[in-house]
Amino acid sequence: MSIAIPVSVSFKAARPDAFVPPPTVDVWGLPFSQLTLEQSLDCIGQMIADGDPRYLITANLNYVMLADGQPDLWPVNRDAALILADGQPIVWRSKAEMNPLPERVAGSEMIYRLGERSAREGWSLYLLGAAEGVAQACADGLCERYPGCRIAGVESPPFRKLTADEEAAQQERIRAARPDILLVAFGQPKGERWIYERYQQLGVPVSIQLGASFDFVAGAAKRAPKFFQKTGLEWAYRMAHDPRRLVPRYAGNAAFLAKALLRDVVK
Repeated sequence: MSIAIPVSVSFKAARPDAFVPPPTVDVWGLPFSQLTLEQSLDCIGQMIADGDPRYLITANLNYVMLADGQPDLWPVNRDAALILADGQPIVWRSKAEMNPLPERVAGSEMIYRLGERSAREGWSLYLLGAAEGVAQACADGLCERYPGCRIAGVESPPFRKLTADEEAAQQERIRAARPDILLVAFGQPKGERWIYERYQQLGVPVSIQLGASFDFVAGAAKRAPKFFQKTGLEWAYRMAHDPRRLVPRYAGNAAFLAKALLRDVVK
């Protein structure tokens, strides 16, 4: 089941630092923002300048599949300020539309650029999630790579449901830190749901679920070489290095992709 989500297509800002949603292209039921990585970072800067709480989604093929089969993700996708194409098959499929996506916007690349912009423009980052020690190692890695990178806070909560008191304390820590950007690593779609349910109360200008990106920066996982990234074969590299976890996931993704392409053909 695919659900098309109506969005604004205006992209003319009233002032240089005002965020206005960019044009989108629908791919398999999700409205992907027609942005390059650099343009996405500029939009994040505009959101920070505006100060209103917003969130964006970096959607790969796995997330598109989850959104297709889980109707409760509809409001999560509807309210996202941006949905970025973090998957080469999504970009390729968009080429069949009048205004295709310009490029893949990978969360695993974005996290480095956020660190660079933090050092250059003073954006403060709060890292939340991943396995114990990974978020701190990620923060340390960004600061080492980009001297001056501003880290507002770091925490890796336990892999269980927090008590009401723990949840309240966590939210208070985030609010007290007043970060410009909250980076979350809870996995898909848990991270997106978590942000959607809390972003208004937290009041952070920009929240993003980035998943395995923490592991890449921390050195807990190795990202695929550029060849695999550019040819759309990053999934094969990752699957070969973590078959027990990723073979079932990518098998499901492949089945969904075949079904989605067949749907496109018979439209």
